[in-house]
Amino acid sequence: MKNQSLDQLVEALLDGDQARAVAEITGLLNAGIDNEVLINEGIEKAMGLLDTKCTLEQFNLLEIMLVGRAVMGVIKTLYPDSPPLATRETVVIASLEGDVHDLGKNIVKTIMIARGYRVVDCGKDCPVEKLVDAAVREGAVIIAISGLITSIIPLVRQVIPLARTRGLTKV
Repeated sequence: MKNQSLDQLVEALLDGDQARAVAEITGLLNAGIDNEVLINEGIEKAMGLLDTKCTLEQFNLLEIMLVGRAVMGVIKTLYPDSPPLATRETVVIASLEGDVHDLGKNIVKTIMIARGYRVVDCGKDCPVEKLVDAAVREGAVIIAISGLITSIIPLVRQVIPLARTRGLTKV
């Protein structure tokens, strides 16, 4: 029953059907399924399948946006009030300068918070220097970058060298 219901959740997420995904997650919560199981076997599985589809270039932007909105609806259902307490390292995340898309960033941020990480969100359209400054200031062990447009790739390539010059040798 649990696996079938989780498969229905994954299907609803991949269909981008937020209302159905929220209904599925609510049913799973009512059945006593733990949030971590729902994230691991539901949300992460759906995102992995979407990633595979994207790698095969069998997707479109609208599909990604609908899946993202469905995932955010499920996450808000899982954590309606406040995220769990941070018990792990600090992550700094942003969409780099020139990219104002933040749906993927917000999904990753929420999943990392649910996994116990302390997440510092530098927002969208973020300059590389601001991102690295935040990583230094916050003692981050991970710098996460979300991007939808390819024009930010040269900026992504600047992050690690700049982080190294600022003393972040293990990020």
